[in-house]
Amino acid sequence: MKAARLYGPGDLRVEDVATPGALDAGWVKLRVDAAGICGSDLHNFRTGQWISRSPSTAGHELTGTVTAIGAGVDSVAIGDRVVADSRFWCGDCAQCHAGRRHLCASLGFVGEICDGGFAEQAVLPARLLHIIDAALDERVAAMAEPLAVALHAVRRLAKTAGSVLVVGCGPIGGLAALLLSKTFAGTVLVADRNQNRCARVARVTGATIVDLNRDAIAAATANAPLLAAIEATGSVTALNQLLGVLDPGGTVAMVGIFHGRLDMDPNSLVEREIGLLGCHAFADELPEAVRMLGELSEPLLALIDQEISLDAIPAAYQRLLAGRSDGLKTIIRMRQPVEQS
Repeated sequence: MKAARLYGPGDLRVEDVATPGALDAGWVKLRVDAAGICGSDLHNFRTGQWISRSPSTAGHELTGTVTAIGAGVDSVAIGDRVVADSRFWCGDCAQCHAGRRHLCASLGFVGEICDGGFAEQAVLPARLLHIIDAALDERVAAMAEPLAVALHAVRRLAKTAGSVLVVGCGPIGGLAALLLSKTFAGTVLVADRNQNRCARVARVTGATIVDLNRDAIAAATANAPLLAAIEATGSVTALNQLLGVLDPGGTVAMVGIFHGRLDMDPNSLVEREIGLLGCHAFADELPEAVRMLGELSEPLLALIDQEISLDAIPAAYQRLLAGRSDGLKTIIRMRQPVEQS
């Protein structure tokens, strides 16, 4: 079968590999239907930060159809359509026992600690699989995992009146803006230096586009103080700018994957009572995200950047790293749809 495998920083190869064989107890074989490229996939490709085995089949945002089950599996059946939890937790540490699997002491991720979804077939533990509606569009299903990440970030913010700003209209920021547009009673603002992508998110979600400077934010929030924000760029420059426009008492949920270190005066946080909240993956939001997919199908489809084949993944990485996208998510479809005559 064909798979996209990461050998090292900057070294991703689409190649033929052996089809998965006999299953261990508790594991399940899937025919992968669709998968999404995540910012963390790009970060790992660029830096090698999370490469723990080489080569490994990348991809942790995936949906598929169960084709075989190992001994002891009773949570899914052959023919079920599923999405995968990306988190590979130990189940034994204090955090796992407390229900905080996303903070597991030895947490790994699908596509790193085990082979992922950038392949025609995948083998995963049954504990990671969630059954979805058989009629759900596979492109929408592939966005369940990043939707859960966005939902976790939104939930980390305190419920407040006024305005909320999403900085960065990539996959997580754009999905956070979508969720906020459905649940937040105040003004939703979005900022991104990629104007085309920001415009698409604003069009789909109804958010207001702003520049990330004091005058623009003040004009947009004249009667609705900016007390909540989501930082989804991973840019220390953008975070510094955001801290400069947030009103006193505000909170930032940080979900971006950062490059570089933050140089700042911590007194600016103390004196203005600014809260910084780290947001790592998701906690228990994936089942709820799965339940939301049906009602969000139309806007989710409208946010897709491109649909590609497995062979096009390396070129897509280069395009996305160069910032050449005007949508949120590049989706790999393993079987291209048949055009109706």
